Amino acid sequence: MLTYQSDGCRKVGGAQYADQMANFAVTMVHGPGWDVSRPIREQVGWDEHATFMDGLVDDGFVIIGGPIDGGEGAMHLVEAADEPEITSRLAADPWASMELLQVGSIRPWMIWLDGRQLSVE
Repeated sequence: MLTYQSDGCRKVGGAQYADQMANFAVTMVHGPGWDVSRPIREQVGWDEHATFMDGLVDDGFVIIGGPIDGGEGAMHLVEAADEPEITSRLAADPWASMELLQVGSIRPWMIWLDGRQLSVE
């Protein structure tokens, strides 16, 4: 049974879910600037890219993310209004302008199961 509580959360069975912005699964793939002879942390501009990505986490844009397939790309769970917001924000990554990474796919993702604990402030 689905019910809505006074705090705006949905209660389904015994679990409670908060309504949120849309979630997307975003894959990133290597661009033509990627140096296959170097590991990820030795790519040109690593520090600037890492700082940029940390900022996206701090902003609540990237929820979780990291390399996949042995470092052949990356996947991120992103919270955003729509796909144009995602492409715009990721275009500001220093690795985007250096053509090291580019968006591979953006797929809407309805998160129904989430074992992470919500922080209470």
